[in-house]
Amino acid sequence: MSNKKKYSQIVAMLAIAKASFRAMIRNPSAVIFSLAFPLIFIFVFGFIKSNRINMEVGIVPGSDTTGAVYSLFKSTPNIERVMNLSDQEMQDRLDKGRIDAIVMFEKSMTDSGVAERVTLTTSKAAGEKGLFVSSILTNIIDKQNIQHYKAMASGLSTHDVQMATVNLPSAEFREMQSSGREYQMIDFILPGQLGFSILSAGVFGTAFVFFSLRQTLVLKRFFATPIKRPYIIMGETLSRLVFQLIGSLFIIIVGHFVFGFTLVKGWMTVLEMLVLSAFGLVIFMGIGFVISGIAKSENVIPPIANIFTMPQFLLSGTFFPVDSFPTWIRVLSKMLPLTYLNDALRKVAFEGVGFMGISTELLILAGFGVLIYAAAVKFFRWE
Repeated sequence: MSNKKKYSQIVAMLAIAKASFRAMIRNPSAVIFSLAFPLIFIFVFGFIKSNRINMEVGIVPGSDTTGAVYSLFKSTPNIERVMNLSDQEMQDRLDKGRIDAIVMFEKSMTDSGVAERVTLTTSKAAGEKGLFVSSILTNIIDKQNIQHYKAMASGLSTHDVQMATVNLPSAEFREMQSSGREYQMIDFILPGQLGFSILSAGVFGTAFVFFSLRQTLVLKRFFATPIKRPYIIMGETLSRLVFQLIGSLFIIIVGHFVFGFTLVKGWMTVLEMLVLSAFGLVIFMGIGFVISGIAKSENVIPPIANIFTMPQFLLSGTFFPVDSFPTWIRVLSKMLPLTYLNDALRKVAFEGVGFMGISTELLILAGFGVLIYAAAVKFFRWE
């Protein structure tokens, strides 16, 4: 009887993963792109305070939209009005920082006639943008009141004064602040840098590794062993996942304890962010497989990879909010998978939503994944 042991695909896969992980640790470019580069941006942007201009303002249902204050507010540049939402939906968005303020416009009767009343509700989650909205409304109301009282104090006839004060009634301004977590610059920057790191590792790391394995005939040597091809892929994927998740965990810990990065549910939020990171890495590795298959030499990998990565670095909310871009660029941003990964990471970290709350982002990412791996199957070459 033969005592020969049965060949284990799992053991072979783990051996490949171990060797690949060691190679990544010894590769300076992998460490720079996956860990050092994002940390540099976090340290730079971590000391910069938010100064965004575009503002989303919820208009309370039933507000009077015929008054002079509303008309002037509506025509203010950089104000995007959010309407047709219930009071509860608006309040929920305000507390989570998805809108910057809520405004109610009303008319009331006073001794001197009709007056406009404006009530502004802000939240700490909006940061400085709530103050900008308050400043805009205060300026509009002050100017209107000056015109109103000028008309009353002028030498016009009683009828003319009545007509003037009807067209420019006095206005009252009230301001309130609801509870909400304070939104800091690091809460925006860190998830973007995680996305940056994941995209870099998935695209550049995978493309260079598999092209090198093919060029140096390592893959051909693998074929001489009993290991099956899918296990070769899984071994490389496992090593990259372990390396990237260690880097992601380090970035999150540094951001939280050094700069106060918000983790709503503590370590549960960390775990959810790591799962998202792993999901994103697997998808972006597909782009690396495509590039390694179509590249004719190692020198053409960087320019091809940059065609995929640079637009996403710049337009997917990695460094700047997508809503600060012109409308046509926002449309382009919605065509990039990194936009949805960044949005999902921010919602999980700051808003505390679970995976059901980011189901739209996950489905869109999965759709991108199907398309990417369909291309990978077509273009990837083993030899």
